[in-house]
Amino acid sequence: MRWDALFTDLEAQLAAGGRLNLDAEIAERMRAEASGVELADRLRGSLGLRIGVHVSSGSVFEGTLSHAGSEALVLHDARHQVLVPYAAAVRYVGLARLAVGEPSRVRQRLGLASALRGLARDRTRLSVLAVRGAGAETTLHGVIDRVGRDHLDLAVTEDGEDRRPSNVRGIVTIPLSAVAALRSARNAED
Repeated sequence: MRWDALFTDLEAQLAAGGRLNLDAEIAERMRAEASGVELADRLRGSLGLRIGVHVSSGSVFEGTLSHAGSEALVLHDARHQVLVPYAAAVRYVGLARLAVGEPSRVRQRLGLASALRGLARDRTRLSVLAVRGAGAETTLHGVIDRVGRDHLDLAVTEDGEDRRPSNVRGIVTIPLSAVAALRSARNAED
């Protein structure tokens, strides 16, 4: 009958329209959800992956992403650990699409200065890559003596020397906003 064909056709059109509406709603919800994802969440979703981080001075650091905090990340390569503040990065290569939120409120509050205070407490020998303007950088070697709210004091030594009074060539103060990366030797157990 003609009526059966007409109703079948109308039902098909209605079902197709419903699918289109559902597809559009799903796409809109996905866009809305993606707009709330923070970079730190994407980095946490990439833990264990080998990524590249390009910093504002032009240097590139590559390694396995081992930590993604509230203000900085840590990469492991064969010989070093590299701490890179998010503010210094201009591009990331190799991140997963997965985003993982930080469940710990304590970790959310631990920023770059907290990590630097830990390095100062442990008297870790490191290299500090400091940005001196567009495309210019300086690398200083030494041990962090003190960390303020927005700066650090570095006891400058020759690369690989311990911080002893006879080895210190001077104390420099570096604004945290100028720190592009900190590199330290990996521990034997890493």
